[in-house]
Amino acid sequence: MAKVEDEVIEAHVKQLLSRMTLKEKVGQMTQIERQVATSAAIKDLSIGSIFSALGSLPVEKASPSDWADMVDGFQRSALESRLGIPLIYGTDAVHGNGNVFGATIFPHNVGLGATRDADFARRIGVVTALEARACGIHYTFAPCVAGRCYESYSEDTEIVSKMTSIVSGLQGQPPQGYPKGYPFVAGGNSCNSVRENHTSLSVSHTM
Repeated sequence: MAKVEDEVIEAHVKQLLSRMTLKEKVGQMTQIERQVATSAAIKDLSIGSIFSALGSLPVEKASPSDWADMVDGFQRSALESRLGIPLIYGTDAVHGNGNVFGATIFPHNVGLGATRDADFARRIGVVTALEARACGIHYTFAPCVAGRCYESYSEDTEIVSKMTSIVSGLQGQPPQGYPKGYPFVAGGNSCNSVRENHTSLSVSHTM
């Protein structure tokens, strides 16, 4: 059954690509910041993704429902475009979904690395994913494994490798037999997983 569904999706994607203009393809590969996202830009330029940088909020002290309403509004604009392709919304949730008022904020990665507790990191990913998905957000710019010293788990590559268990928390475990070396993106059951297993985000991004 899953194979049939995959084939249907693949055929639909090919059909859409065959109909897209160059301008629409460029738009689909473009991600814009929330503050410049307008209904006209999303519809007319076929924008594929929007994100919130740190502190980029729909309103002051925005609640999860405020975020979900905003994302839904952007999504309606995307679906009104010529081809009706839904967009992906992303946010910077390296230490929890920190843009949301009242969200759980976790320690910097250097502190998590000091615990040497990979399962703790995984559970942080689960909570972050659940709180992001509750806001209608599909995509997080996390985890960060390098860059600023406090955003890396350690200078020891073995510890860093161990703590990437957070990815399994953010997007769930790949199914048995999934090809090694391919990025895993949670599929159509991810919403059910939120309710049943607290596993959620469709996509995560290693910075």
